[in-house]
Amino acid sequence: MSKSNIALIGFMATGKTTVGKALVDYLGSPYSFIETDQIIIENVGKDIPKIFAEEGENKFREYEISACKQVSLLKNVVISCGGGVVLNKVNIDNLKKNCYIMLLKASTQEIYTRAMKDGKETRPIINKEDPKSEIEDVLKFRNPLYNSAADFVIETTGKKISDIVIEIVKKTHLKT
Repeated sequence: MSKSNIALIGFMATGKTTVGKALVDYLGSPYSFIETDQIIIENVGKDIPKIFAEEGENKFREYEISACKQVSLLKNVVISCGGGVVLNKVNIDNLKKNCYIMLLKASTQEIYTRAMKDGKETRPIINKEDPKSEIEDVLKFRNPLYNSAADFVIETTGKKISDIVIEIVKKTHLKT
């Protein structure tokens, strides 16, 4: 079966949203862009920080499973997945049904730099006492999960968005 979707996974600030939007622009109609976090916000009626504060991470992860199941039924979409999507294997199983899973990677320094530029409202990890160590610790745990979930791995550090898009298109053969 030919897959019609691309799911972008990876740690925060690796370029999932930016690359995803550029990829949809490149692929053109009928492709569209969606984010699992946005689906959660729409389904639950609360932003992500509020969900974490009021209901906790476990409940958020339940919402994430539902969002991944929802997007796995769509066609011709580029999906930007939340950084923790790999924490539940059921998410990856659902996404693999109709998605090429592309892991976007960046160096710890690049993630730190991008997160600092984005600001503390969008990247709470920079509020930690030692954000760079926090990034390294989370990556140490998640990297094996990211790597085992990925159909393809793309390094984003030091690359132009357009080059990353072309690399994804070549690997997936999705350009018509």
